[in-house]
This record gives sequence, structure tokens and C-alpha cells, in this order.
Amino acid sequence: MRAATDTLKTGVLALAAMALPVLAQSPQRPCTQAVYLTFDTGHMGVAPLIAQVLQRQQVKVTFFAAQEKTQQGDGTLGQHWAPWWKARAAEGHAFASHTWDHAYWRADLNDAKDQKFRIRPSAGAQAGQDLVWTAQNYCDNLRQAAQRLQDVTGQAPLPLFRAPGGKTSARLLAAAKQCGFAHVAWADAGFLGDELPSGAYPNAQLLQKALRNIRAGDILMAHLGIWSRQDPWAPAVLEPLIQGLKAKGLCFATLREHPSYRDWIGQHPLQLAALPDSRQ
Repeated sequence: MRAATDTLKTGVLALAAMALPVLAQSPQRPCTQAVYLTFDTGHMGVAPLIAQVLQRQQVKVTFFAAQEKTQQGDGTLGQHWAPWWKARAAEGHAFASHTWDHAYWRADLNDAKDQKFRIRPSAGAQAGQDLVWTAQNYCDNLRQAAQRLQDVTGQAPLPLFRAPGGKTSARLLAAAKQCGFAHVAWADAGFLGDELPSGAYPNAQLLQKALRNIRAGDILMAHLGIWSRQDPWAPAVLEPLIQGLKAKGLCFATLREHPSYRDWIGQHPLQLAALPDSRQ
């Protein structure tokens, strides 16, 4: 029993030593070694737990939202989840479009008159169907998600988007920029693996890999719930990941501060329908 107690004390002391660099960081001190944690929508089952971790750790992130199906059977941007999004806005997080229908780019199409793309939504009435969209169709889908984000959060979303699966083409990116949206991918090390099968990629392995490889400046990507993963990544990995990165001297910022996007954000505010006075 004495040996077990000594081992426990040693572990606690080691964790405390790791936390010292975190405690030494003043909240007013600028974040000079930033990483950029982002979340795409998912089934939302772990969303409340993720919010608790972010609040406890005082970490601000960027959420990319689409109207995906949730465990409750509604949509991620529906009325059930509207208070959750509004609470995240009050905490200082940032928001951007993930397309309304979680629409995957499949291919560019040759058309003499218009830019057209083969698109496969994974949400909405046409989920699973291969569709032909014009550039305007794609922009409208980006804007629909952005408008809904503004309506439920009470704040303007960033003029950014993330294509589902990160699947894009040069033509698609150019078309999105023409209507005011710059694309955000993620760093190789920032792929946090929460959508991988937990049998082959257990949480402990994903945590170790992330702590080993993530560097300042990286954009990190996870989800608000993955249907196919049996052992959820969050919050099991999220909090020790945040604590471990802080212990390495890294800090967290939203994409508002990212050097590759802050000028675009400042110069290209989205033109969305104005909020009613009572919500501004």
C-alpha cells in the first residue's frame, strides 16, 4: 500500500511539474506560439463534453458547421442545438461554414458556359446523390450555413470555409473565393484521428502521436462526434492533448489570428442578412 501511495504521489508531482509552464503564462500575455484547434460538426453527442473541456482549459477554437444529422435526429444547426452555439459565441469562439448539406466535392466538370462541379451531399434531402452544381449553387450552400450560424450565435461568421473531407480542386477554391470564402485545411500533424477506427487507432496512440508531432502554427482538426468510432476521441484525448501542448509552451488561438487568414478576414467581411436589432 505504501509503495502504491508513493507511486501515486510521484505521478501527481510529475503532472504538476508539467503544468508549471501553463501556470506561468499570464492571461494577458500575447499568444506567440499558437496552434489553431478547429472542430467540424458531427453527431454532436460529445459536443457538451467538448464545451466543458474548452471552458475549463480557457481555450478558444474555430467551429466549422454544416446541417448534419445528430444523435437526437435533428440537425446540428437546428433549434435543439441553437442555445449550444449561442453559448459558444458568448465564450469567444469563432465560426465558419462547412457547407449547409455537408457537400463533398467529387470532380470538376467541363462546361463551356459555367463552372460546374460534381457534388455529393451527405446530409439533407439529397444525401448520397451525385449532383451537378454550378459555382453559384456551391456558394449558396456555403452562405446558407454561414447565415444560420449568424442567426443562432448572434455574431458574424468568418469569411472562411472547410470543404467536407478537405476535398477540393483549384477551380472550386477559386469559385469560393469569388463569393467571399477562403478555404481552411489542416496540418498533417493536425489531423487528430478522431474519425479513424478505434480498434486500429486507440485513443492513447492518437494522443501520443499528436503530442509528438504538433508544432506552433499548426491547424488542428477534430469533430463534434463521429458515428463510426466506437471509443469516442473526445473528451478522452481532448483535455490531455490541450494540457500536453500547453506544457510544451504552445497556446491556442482562433483563425481570426492566423497569419494566413487574418488579412483576408479583415478585408472580406461576409455580406449576410442583418440580424434583428434585438439580437445584435
